[in-house]
Amino acid sequence: LKKPNKLFLFFFSFQNEINEVPFFDIQLPYELALKIFQYLSKTELGRCAQVSRTWKVLAEDEVLWYRLCQQEGYLLDTSISDHSCWKLALRNCRARERTLKTNWKNRIGAVSQLQYEPGKTLCDVHSCDGVVIAGYTSGDVRLWDTRTWDYTAPILEPMHGPGDAGPQPHVSFVRINSSLAVAVYEDGTVSVWDLMFGREPIHRYQHNQRIQALALGSKGATVATASGFEVRVESPNDRGFWQTTETYEIQKLVNFLNLVPDVTGSPVTVAAAEDVVYLLKAEDPGKILHSVYGQPVTCLDVSAHEAAFGVKTFGWLLNEPNQILLYNLETSQCLKKMGNSIGDFTCVNLQNSPPNMLVTGNKDRRVRVFDLRRSESLCSLYAHQLGVSAVQMDDWKIVSGGEEGLVCVWDQRMGTKLWEMHARHPVRHVWFDSHSLITANIPDEKAPRGASIMDDDLAMHRKHQGIIYAYEFSVDQLAVESVLPICRSSYDEVTGYNYNVGLAVPYDNI
Repeated sequence: LKKPNKLFLFFFSFQNEINEVPFFDIQLPYELALKIFQYLSKTELGRCAQVSRTWKVLAEDEVLWYRLCQQEGYLLDTSISDHSCWKLALRNCRARERTLKTNWKNRIGAVSQLQYEPGKTLCDVHSCDGVVIAGYTSGDVRLWDTRTWDYTAPILEPMHGPGDAGPQPHVSFVRINSSLAVAVYEDGTVSVWDLMFGREPIHRYQHNQRIQALALGSKGATVATASGFEVRVESPNDRGFWQTTETYEIQKLVNFLNLVPDVTGSPVTVAAAEDVVYLLKAEDPGKILHSVYGQPVTCLDVSAHEAAFGVKTFGWLLNEPNQILLYNLETSQCLKKMGNSIGDFTCVNLQNSPPNMLVTGNKDRRVRVFDLRRSESLCSLYAHQLGVSAVQMDDWKIVSGGEEGLVCVWDQRMGTKLWEMHARHPVRHVWFDSHSLITANIPDEKAPRGASIMDDDLAMHRKHQGIIYAYEFSVDQLAVESVLPICRSSYDEVTGYNYNVGLAVPYDNI
């Protein structure tokens, strides 16, 4: 028989039409050999590709590299037919990740200030997947979508009509998820907007007293508010009409409120009221998760199965330091007691932390990372002189905000500070993903001395208003030709003298 030439063998391997694959002294079907190769890593596949031409075809099969790409968390919303070469796609994703990590460490990127001059003083800020919502003392609620970079800031319609007399009440709290935006006002009114249907609220309801806490589910359409001794949960029914799902009566005033994510059926709410933590369910209303008299809860966060909160103990009087308690929401049992600090724990982040990890901030100026499997502190960072007010972490970095207005980015493994940025007011909100960072400096004093008391006077010095910063570290998402938001004023609104020194250097990079 005549031997096939090299061109034919190359074409044969390129078409991936091998029926049997040699495994030492036996021949295996291609599908069975592919099953075996699915257990190999990238390095092992590369070594197998050097064995023979047949093994090279098998080691570069698109199914294998598609699975590896999915296992490492890249391109999760794609199918195998979306790319012709998944090995190259994985290589590009890893290169982009390295670039982003380098940009984060070296502070390479762009920064924008999200400001709304007529809003007067900033009251509250929240963000979700790059969409930022802000509430102001003027009663305005404003949105920014930082994912498009060439963004504008639409104003959500106020809860009161234009014919209502008197000034608009201040905004107390704002929350946003992928589909809804919620704002709570000083007079006890709650407004809910659908991000897909425009600026008019789709639902409004009223409390008789001032609202102390607001919670919005990370997914879906569930809103919980606490006013007085009542916790109220609102959600739409099957026909889309909003209604009161549950109402809970508790014995103390609520300080912190969270909705448990990824719950099937009726919503589950965790409420911290002074020294009592309630687990509020429809089938078991008023269940107490934790209660120790005289030991108030100072911070709270929940995940799908656990709740973490800081407890202020009696301190040096009984030689009992402040701690973070971790409870299982299904069994209502205390799993861990972590931290031995003289200062109060001011913030805790459980939901956005890596698996089996927890990050906290404390009044003793330190940021602590805990391993939930061992109840040990992996690192303790001396971060902020006036105490830590906001914190978030991922698998390699920590971003913390302090009462003195400083935002710090840390390398978790090295325990070193990478860089910092400062603004005038305390940092009340920190959120980041792989390529962007949102921070908000919100003033504690909503009516500062020297500000005008006239409602129609829009002139207020910027130093009193607070500021939102949007950082972008992804090089391929930066539109170099696009005019930055700071240079796109429409001049349709009379903002008064805004002291905008930044206009002198509009293309400033961090």
